[in-house]
Amino acid sequence: MAGFVDHLQQRAKQLKTELYALYLAYRDPRVPWYARLFAACVVGYAFSPIDLIPDPIPVIGFLDDLILVPMGIALALKMIPADVMAESRARARVSMEQGKPVNRLAAVVIVLIWLLLAALAIVWLARVFT
Repeated sequence: MAGFVDHLQQRAKQLKTELYALYLAYRDPRVPWYARLFAACVVGYAFSPIDLIPDPIPVIGFLDDLILVPMGIALALKMIPADVMAESRARARVSMEQGKPVNRLAAVVIVLIWLLLAALAIVWLARVFT
């Protein structure tokens, strides 16, 4: 059992590093605009404190963390040039070894986007049902 837990912890660490590398890569000017946009959405969703499917919902609550985020990462990686990803992975590894990168501004922006989307949904629903 301990080997399985160690394996899961190692995979989680790899996923975090890959996600940070994706963040670094989408900011590179050599990446096509559509790949930047998709990668930014994947990174934003993965770092967002709000899930599309809330975690307290039994079983399916963790589907976005276990399936959607890794699938988004895999698809984004196919869109980004290999040399850019190699450089980004190297930078991400170095950064992660020195301590986790923290960007509070990004967290605030993500929360504000979710609040804006919620407000737009409320306005739209009010118009539909009045």
